[in-house]
Amino acid sequence: MDWTGKSTLLNHLFGTNFREMDAFKGRSQTTKGIWMARCAGIEPCTLVMDLEGTDGRERGETPLENLEPVLREDIQKVEVVALSSYEEKEEQFKEQVMVATVRCEEIAKEKYSSFAANEEWCHMEEAVQSEIVSGFGKKLSGILNFSLSEYDAEAIYFDGGVRSAKRKQLEEKLLQLVQPAHQSMLGHIRSRTLENFKEAFEKALNAGEGFSLAAVTCTQNHMDKFDKGHADAVIEQANWDTSKVRDKLRRDIDAHITSVREAKLSELNSSFEAKLNEALSGPVEALLDGANSETWPTIKKLLQRETESAVAGVSNALSGFDMDEQSMEKILTGLENYAKGVVEAKAREQAGRVLILMKDRFSILFSHDSDSMPRVWTGKEDIRAITKTARSSSLKLLSVMAAIRMGDDVDNIETTLSSSLMDMKNNAAVKDRSITIIDPLASSSWEEIPSSRTLITPVQCKSLWRQFNSETEYTVTQAISAQEAHKRSNNWLPPPWAIVALAVLGFNEFMTLLRNPLYLGLIFAGFLLFKALWVQLDISGEFRNGALPGLLSLSTKFVPTIMNLLRRLAEEGQKPITTTDPRRNPAPVSRNFQNGSSSTSDSSSSSSSSSVTSPKEGNE
Repeated sequence: MDWTGKSTLLNHLFGTNFREMDAFKGRSQTTKGIWMARCAGIEPCTLVMDLEGTDGRERGETPLENLEPVLREDIQKVEVVALSSYEEKEEQFKEQVMVATVRCEEIAKEKYSSFAANEEWCHMEEAVQSEIVSGFGKKLSGILNFSLSEYDAEAIYFDGGVRSAKRKQLEEKLLQLVQPAHQSMLGHIRSRTLENFKEAFEKALNAGEGFSLAAVTCTQNHMDKFDKGHADAVIEQANWDTSKVRDKLRRDIDAHITSVREAKLSELNSSFEAKLNEALSGPVEALLDGANSETWPTIKKLLQRETESAVAGVSNALSGFDMDEQSMEKILTGLENYAKGVVEAKAREQAGRVLILMKDRFSILFSHDSDSMPRVWTGKEDIRAITKTARSSSLKLLSVMAAIRMGDDVDNIETTLSSSLMDMKNNAAVKDRSITIIDPLASSSWEEIPSSRTLITPVQCKSLWRQFNSETEYTVTQAISAQEAHKRSNNWLPPPWAIVALAVLGFNEFMTLLRNPLYLGLIFAGFLLFKALWVQLDISGEFRNGALPGLLSLSTKFVPTIMNLLRRLAEEGQKPITTTDPRRNPAPVSRNFQNGSSSTSDSSSSSSSSSVTSPKEGNE
């Protein structure tokens, strides 16, 4: 009803300034609609609403005869309670409100302190700092209900408005007290759920489950577990928004999935890159070491075969990641580029060693025959032809190493190098005829070969060839010297003219020897002695390294060898004579000169023959 003094009562109780009815202007509706004001001097902030009366629909502006039926109808619907007039008992009203405010505040403080000292709550508050407390929400809700019900029981006889306001304040303070513990509880639930997710996800992947399927399944399962744990931690009296904790958990799970995904893809990519490196590096190096016309076509086939195998393996492994075509194509393209990079890197590495490889190939071909046996320079070998063959093969290696040839393009690198470096006579003749000729190797690039595929430029090839020739020239010179030394060591006969001169000038001496056989015997004995010394001193071997070294070596060995021969002859002369059988007739002793000469010759021959081998045996 209007005109009952509601606005006036509110202004006196709460210090508000709602509009009041002016008695001098007559009774009429003062409050229209809903008005709100802040209470003065009451903390925390309290708002009071002033509503219009039951005749608000007519706004107090209709004639009394029209309002009378409405009032009668409304009166029949409500129970009227007689209240003392505020104007009559203002002091009594103020005192009751004041007492209710003070007493309800005291009860609320007492219940707050009692809750804070509650043993069960203190134990839960301490435990929740480090672990999940089972039944946290239910237990805490029960303790809160007990404290609030005690407040209700003790404040039931005080003013309802004050009692409710103070109860609300008590409930808010209690919830503020327990909110940190509730947040810790949710934090533990989130952390444990995340750790359990990580373990379950890793176990699923190790068991061979597809990445995407494992991610979806584990995420759904553990989000459900979080929801159950969250429900167990819910406090009935609180209406807090905990969606941020759930969103944080989902972001952490998604971040972990992304991290594992990237790690797995990186590990997968690294694994296949390692396989490609192992499958390509060694074979490519071997093919380049033995460079020939089929080297690059063979490398191209090897690269294609190993790349296709790796791409097929990666595609199969990526099927479990549920990737889009663009992402998968990016990974496969990167793998193909890596394989090409391995070949190019190995080619550039070998190109940096090309001079060593050229010298090794030259040494093998020059110093070994077709059966891979070391050459012995006897004088029959054509050193010029062998040198040309070895250098041509080394030049072939240089031409193969000059550029990367992974396509089907044909180049003229080998022809250019051969005509410029091997055909020196033709080049010299051309230079004699014309002084305006252009050197094809005086350039930093090859025709139709881009710089990205160039390993050795033309000018670098020319420099390398010049260095190669200078470093292999010594080997050729040594071979020529060995041939000449071998020829000298095997040629001890004098020239033919010297033999004819000796025959002519020594004819008289030769006839003298024929007339006196004793001289022949002495010459024969001297020949045997000379032969023994020749064999014992190894004169041919000593002179193989030159005349002066041979003479020096023989001078140190001559006297010991003579002494050794004499010692052996003395030992042979001291041996006892074997007794003959007395039943046999002794051989007749010849008295003539010729028989004696024969015996002497035989004896000398036997002694000399013995002396040929005995010194050698003694040295052994």
